[in-house]
Amino acid sequence: MNVNYDMNPYAIRTSGLCRNFGPICAVDDLSLEIAAGTVFGFLGPNGAGKTTTIRLLLGLLEPSGGRAEVLGFDTQTQADDIRQRSGALLEYSGLYERLTAEDNLEFYGRVWRMPKAGRQKRIQELLSDMGLWDRRKEPVSTWSRGMKQKLAVARTLMHHPGLIFLDEPTSGLDPVAAAALREDLAALAGREGVTIFLTTHNLAEAEKLCQRIGVISKGRLLATGTLDELRSRNESPRLEVTGSGFSETMLAKLRSHVEVREVTHAGEKLIIRIRPGVPAAPLVRLMVESGAEVEEVHKGKASLEELFLTLVEEETEIPSETPGVSKKPGV
Repeated sequence: MNVNYDMNPYAIRTSGLCRNFGPICAVDDLSLEIAAGTVFGFLGPNGAGKTTTIRLLLGLLEPSGGRAEVLGFDTQTQADDIRQRSGALLEYSGLYERLTAEDNLEFYGRVWRMPKAGRQKRIQELLSDMGLWDRRKEPVSTWSRGMKQKLAVARTLMHHPGLIFLDEPTSGLDPVAAAALREDLAALAGREGVTIFLTTHNLAEAEKLCQRIGVISKGRLLATGTLDELRSRNESPRLEVTGSGFSETMLAKLRSHVEVREVTHAGEKLIIRIRPGVPAAPLVRLMVESGAEVEEVHKGKASLEELFLTLVEEETEIPSETPGVSKKPGV
C-alpha cells in the first residue's frame, strides 16, 4: 500500500468497509471508488453514516471490517500520512475568532510547517480567491457566518492538500451565502485539481456542484455514479400533465394506483411521480375516463431530489432478514 499518492488515479477506494457501534451498524459493507480530481457528493438522511464514513477515511475511527485507501495510503496503518495530505471541515470550523483572517491562516501555515514565503503567497491567494482579501485584517468574530465558512474552507486548503472533506459546508447559511460558497468551491476545484468529498442535505447544491454522487441510507450505499447514470439505473420519471377537469375523484384514483408514487396538483398542471419502467398511456387513459381534459403530457427526467427519495423509499420498502437494527459482524 506504499503507493505514491500523487500518481494514484483514485483518491479514495474502499472495500467492504464497516463500522459498528454496539448493535448499530453505522457503515455497512461500503465499497467505493472515487477518482482523483472529482467533486463527489455523499448524500443521505440524518444518521445514514455520512460523517462516520469521513472519520473512517481520515483514520479517526477503526473499521469493524473491510479496508480503505485514501490517496494511496491505508487508513489503519498510514492514517498520519492521510491527514498530512488531506484537509477537513467537519463539525467545527477550526477558526480562532479573536484572530484576524490573515492570522488564522498564518497560524495554520505554521502548523503545516510551510516556509514563510510560501505561507504569505498562499494566504493572499486563498483570501483573494474567496473574496476576503480586503477584510483580512479584521477579527473573525466580526464576520458573518457565510464569510467565516469561506475562511474555514480556505483553512482546509492552506497546505495544498490533494483531498478535502467537507461535511455540510453550507448548513445554516442563507441562500445568498450558500450560493456564493458553492461558486467558490466549484472554482477552487477546477483551479487546484483537488478532490472534494462533500456531504450535504441540499440536493440542488449537489446537483450543481458534484460530478459524481453516492447515496447512503442506514449505513448502506444504495447507488453511485453521475447524475445521468443514476437516472438511467434508477429512473423514477415524472409525468407533467397540462389540462383541466382534474377532479378530487380523479386525483384519488391516481394516488391509489399501484404504479404511482406521488401526485401534485397545481392549477392546470399535474406532476405525477411513477415507478421505474411504468408506461404513461394507462395513467392518461385513467385521467380521461375520469373526466379530465388532457392537453399535453411530458415525461421528464427525474431531479436529483426525486432520485434520492426513490432510492431511500425503495430501501425502506425492502424487508430486512430480521426485524430491528441491522447488524454486521466485525471482521
